[in-house]
Amino acid sequence: MTDSVLPRIAAGDPAAVSDCITRYGGLVWSLARRFLGSPSDAEDAVQDVFIELWKNAGRYDPDRSSEPTYVTMIARRRLIDRRRRASRVPGAQPLAEEPPAGETPVDRIEIEDEAALAAAVLAGLRDEERSVIRLAIYDGLTHEEIAAATGLPVGTVKTHIRRGLIRVRERLTQKGGGA
Repeated sequence: MTDSVLPRIAAGDPAAVSDCITRYGGLVWSLARRFLGSPSDAEDAVQDVFIELWKNAGRYDPDRSSEPTYVTMIARRRLIDRRRRASRVPGAQPLAEEPPAGETPVDRIEIEDEAALAAAVLAGLRDEERSVIRLAIYDGLTHEEIAAATGLPVGTVKTHIRRGLIRVRERLTQKGGGA
């Protein structure tokens, strides 16, 4: 390695970004595949790692570590964080095609009542929380797609969804709706 790429990125050299990907793409990709397994998860993780590298390029200190060691450390931290987040997400379970055999009309009425209560609680949220939650739940949009549709920053979309769902949970709990 002739010259360090990270100080060039920190200095704003546009060519350094491409050089960084060329130089460390294989390293980061192999770490991501080893940590995450799934190629699609690994692709997302590689992108996150390079974004983190670009954000923290100015923090690289050649007196403390070599550049490949610094890149590996950043990549490893991001991959561990991603794996921890993934382990906290419950696995998807297929929905039943038909109602369970033991479901009675009374069960159906209770489900409808709960759905009506949840809809009423959702209607009581602030406009911005309600609109992003509806886009996420009813339309199935990702945070990024919601941000593009509403013109809000992604972080604001995530905050509105999180706060709105917390309010929904609190109100359902207060009304005896569970959770």
